[in-house]
Amino acid sequence: MLTIDRVFHASVVLKDIIRPTPLAKAYGIAPDCQLYLKPENLQNTGSFKLRGSGYKIAMLSDEEKAKGVIACSAGNHAQGVALAASKCGISSLICLPDTAPISKIEATKAYGAQVCLVEGCYDDAYNKALELKEEHSYTFVHPFDDENVIAGQGTIGLEIVNALDDIDAVIVPIGGGGLISGVAYAIKSIRPSIKVYGVQAAGAPSMYNSVKTGHIQQLESVSTIADGISVKKPGDITFDMVSKYVDDIALVTEDEISSAILALIEKQKMIAEGAGAVSVAAAMFNKFPIQGKKVVSLISGGNIDVTSLSRVIERGLMKSGRISNLLIELADKPGQLKDVSRIIADCGGNVTGVHYERGATKSVNGCFLRINMETRNYDHVEEIIQALQNEGFKIVEK
Repeated sequence: MLTIDRVFHASVVLKDIIRPTPLAKAYGIAPDCQLYLKPENLQNTGSFKLRGSGYKIAMLSDEEKAKGVIACSAGNHAQGVALAASKCGISSLICLPDTAPISKIEATKAYGAQVCLVEGCYDDAYNKALELKEEHSYTFVHPFDDENVIAGQGTIGLEIVNALDDIDAVIVPIGGGGLISGVAYAIKSIRPSIKVYGVQAAGAPSMYNSVKTGHIQQLESVSTIADGISVKKPGDITFDMVSKYVDDIALVTEDEISSAILALIEKQKMIAEGAGAVSVAAAMFNKFPIQGKKVVSLISGGNIDVTSLSRVIERGLMKSGRISNLLIELADKPGQLKDVSRIIADCGGNVTGVHYERGATKSVNGCFLRINMETRNYDHVEEIIQALQNEGFKIVEK
């Protein structure tokens, strides 16, 4: 059974493995609360996963170490196991889903592990890892449903309560549940008054559904940019611990996650992956009663695939009203585009794209004008729309 003594022991064992990640005050991200960030995206390997895998591997017997270890992962646990195994001088084999970002696959290899790509998602990689474990007698390092792994993740909870007084709430991402199990257990053991909230992506709500129904649920499929928490089924241990120690769980959308990633880049100059940003998204979009409270959002990782970052940023810009599109119906005659551009400019907007569509209107002399703009926010968009309508332009779509 997990004890707080084991979590404290993990904090001692991990001192030579992990990097300190001091809390950072966040400005302009969630103005309704006093928000602090626990930046595990700055951890060695770019994720909190090194803590759990590092403690698990350190606690193996000499016989288990001699056999080598095997693990399965969407990417971050893979890197944690690879680095921890390398530090102990033992071999590691990692099963990853073939949908994992190339950057995570290559990083896993760079930390010294062999990689086995498996068609499908995390759960398919998990099943393959179990097969290979039995075949070769490897020691399996579970990404979340293991008490030593959970104890390692719990060291984050110890660091949070030691770093900041009078915390009201901590918001933690949830995939399989290992991170929030450790953090919630550590925090509730020391300061039971602190609320611990969990967040999942709406496209992968396995723990959310399980807790709400009172028994473990397995999803048929998952779909989210937060690949690090796209788990079909929570663990047995983690389900019990989340049910006991976590105060509430909420879901965030893809647009909300993208907005959080963008906000961290702009406001904090900090890169978070989708899974790491869900806790910030929950604070930004008021998923929990944290108004006026002192809150810590745990950023669990920063290993976002660079090739997808531009798409995520664009989605975040659209969600926040920073870029917008208008479809305007107007008469196809000289000067119309000039007038539209003038009105937008007078309102402080910036036209970034123009496209004419003729022949689609009821009027023979009519046309559609699609305008792409840079704007400040949704209120600014509405200001521009009102100005256009005041001068007789018909807004068909916004």
